[in-house]
Amino acid sequence: MEFDRKSLEHLKKLCRIECSEEEEADILTSLQKVLGHMGQLKEVNTEGVPSCNHVLRGMLRNQMRDDEVKNLLPRDKFLGNAPDQIGGMVRVPPVLKG
Repeated sequence: MEFDRKSLEHLKKLCRIECSEEEEADILTSLQKVLGHMGQLKEVNTEGVPSCNHVLRGMLRNQMRDDEVKNLLPRDKFLGNAPDQIGGMVRVPPVLKG
């Protein structure tokens, strides 16, 4: 598919955008490159490859791992890294102000 000035004018009208002559030239060049790359995909043999309706299908279920008890950092060492502490706990700024 070839992308020309007429197609760009139509696209600008659909998107309701305005751009300068320089920007038009850049956009036209970029779109032609993208369409060129898309044309290369037609050369890829996809016979026998099942269609993919959802790219993140494998991530739709929660990926959980078992909890494991490991060596804990001593409280003094942990609190030594905290910017502020109170009563042996890390003090954080208030989230809700009442």
